[in-house]
Amino acid sequence: MRALLCAGLLAALPALAAGPVLAQGAAPPGQQQDEPGFLGSVGQWLDQQVSGAKDAFRNFGHEAGMAAKSTAETAKDAAGTLAKQLPSATTVVSGHEVCRIAPNGAPDCVAAADAICKAKGFKSGKSVDMTTAETCPAKVYMAGRSTGPECKTETFVSSALCQ
Repeated sequence: MRALLCAGLLAALPALAAGPVLAQGAAPPGQQQDEPGFLGSVGQWLDQQVSGAKDAFRNFGHEAGMAAKSTAETAKDAAGTLAKQLPSATTVVSGHEVCRIAPNGAPDCVAAADAICKAKGFKSGKSVDMTTAETCPAKVYMAGRSTGPECKTETFVSSALCQ
């Protein structure tokens, strides 16, 4: 509704601005006035706003491109720094080693990560990826059940960072 009102106002601006000026006995047609009047001022203001919005939109596209470029460069620099900090003999290996249960009941996967790495010829390791699964004896599945009191939750290391 406001857009239609503004469009109508803009379409009527030349006629409205010229009408009252001639009725007051101002400058004859063909000569330019120094002051545009109220409606002329509104028209100029609207033109300035549209022009400013176009400039802002152009600048937004440029700024977005620059931000994306700087973000990609920052990520690349961070990856390079991380790679420099890792020892040269560091490798990520896959495996499947069950984590022991700590006295507090939580899984302790430090020994499992070391075991995976030692099996591959490294000295030590740290877990990178762990998986938790419920394991049940075969009799549970043969009875047509998918869980039961005999089942237990196991956590195991599936990837480790070895040195």
